[in-house]
Amino acid sequence: MKSASLVGILLVALGVLALAYQGITYTRREKFIDVGPIHATKDTQEQIPIPPILGGLALVGGIVLLATGARRTA
Repeated sequence: MKSASLVGILLVALGVLALAYQGITYTRREKFIDVGPIHATKDTQEQIPIPPILGGLALVGGIVLLATGARRTA
């Protein structure tokens, strides 16, 4: 398999995942109270949004790479 085909498959997979999930969610833990032996923490969920246009561009770019790689070998 050529490197262009591998990159194309990777871009298609990333594009589909970006369109399906539309963001990365993570949990941040921060200290709420820290007085002597008493410790309290607060979990906050935050999200890094991924625009759908980015997922679409990755998907189209991967398909183009796969098509040009298949055309060169045939």
